[in-house]
Amino acid sequence: MTDTVYDLAIIGAGVMGLFTADFARRRGARVLLLDEWRLGDPRAASFSLTRSIRNDYLDPVYARLAFEARKLWLDFQRETGESFLIECGCLNLAKASITPDLSATYAEQSYRVLKGLHLKAEAFDREGLGARFPQFDVDLGRLDVEAGFLYVPPITAALLARLRAANVAVAENATVNRIGRRQGRIAIDTTAGERLAERLVLTAGLGTNSLLARIDGCDLRLPLRPDRPSESKYLIPPLAKLAMFTPRRLPVFAYLDVGIYGHPMLEGKVTSITSVQSFVEACMPELKDARVVDVEGADQCSYDLVADDNFILGPIPGLPGGAVGTGWRGTGYKFAPLIGRTLMELALETRTVEDISRFAPERFEVSRAG
Repeated sequence: MTDTVYDLAIIGAGVMGLFTADFARRRGARVLLLDEWRLGDPRAASFSLTRSIRNDYLDPVYARLAFEARKLWLDFQRETGESFLIECGCLNLAKASITPDLSATYAEQSYRVLKGLHLKAEAFDREGLGARFPQFDVDLGRLDVEAGFLYVPPITAALLARLRAANVAVAENATVNRIGRRQGRIAIDTTAGERLAERLVLTAGLGTNSLLARIDGCDLRLPLRPDRPSESKYLIPPLAKLAMFTPRRLPVFAYLDVGIYGHPMLEGKVTSITSVQSFVEACMPELKDARVVDVEGADQCSYDLVADDNFILGPIPGLPGGAVGTGWRGTGYKFAPLIGRTLMELALETRTVEDISRFAPERFEVSRAG
């Protein structure tokens, strides 16, 4: 047992937990960060080399939140002096032989959402796309201009450096046995001893239900299920074509109607264009003669999907002073600074900047009526 009482304890030290801790320490809070694994463990959902950052959602709420999160990423990049945001845009594709109703494709629908929010977007027909992006053989392209991808390793390193410089307490390989309240505070019994905190945030991904089950008097269980990419490949173009597939000439691209997305090659670093060979043959003939290498050790983590396909973000029913964030659906990394700020606000302030009512965990709470 320790005599230290933390203003905020965070269980789960992936990118959501790290940003929550960072925003809390900026507010002057005494923060404890706990994780069952080591920080940066490849099993964590936020472990990767690259992550897309884009606004092209079908739901205007998510599109707007993604754009707000992008502003925070730009702030974080300026503050740290790192260059981890590659702003090459995100191109959504459609081909009539694959998805005949082009007007109903993800590319066209998300473009309408972007234009409705007055976000920067460009439309290409086959001829225009061939002139701008000759890598593709498709009939329609819709470019989310203020988009691209994040190079993850320097982000994790910068967050950890800031937390260490602020003397944020970090406990790795710490298993939580029980969470309750004692003398008005939250008591967290771990394999390393008991820890006391005024407030608690859970950012444990697929481990969230296991933690909720350890909270005294909490009946909340969340309909989470794991998911992961079914196929990941590095496509390494021949030297003569290499320049066509760098961020200067190729955006992040997606054909989400058929579950395809990919990233350009990040020069000087290893990154992935995630694809399947049938997509390359149909839509990217310039890569037909590329050397194909299976992806190992990157982008192979499990994502936490939610039954109703919405984030879970809000107070924990049955635990005063507790909040939870999970269910990021495999797309959550881009939202991380916004989620971290919001979880800090939930824990330490009286209101959140964003309206998060649609994400409330209590929508899944077990009813005690009857």
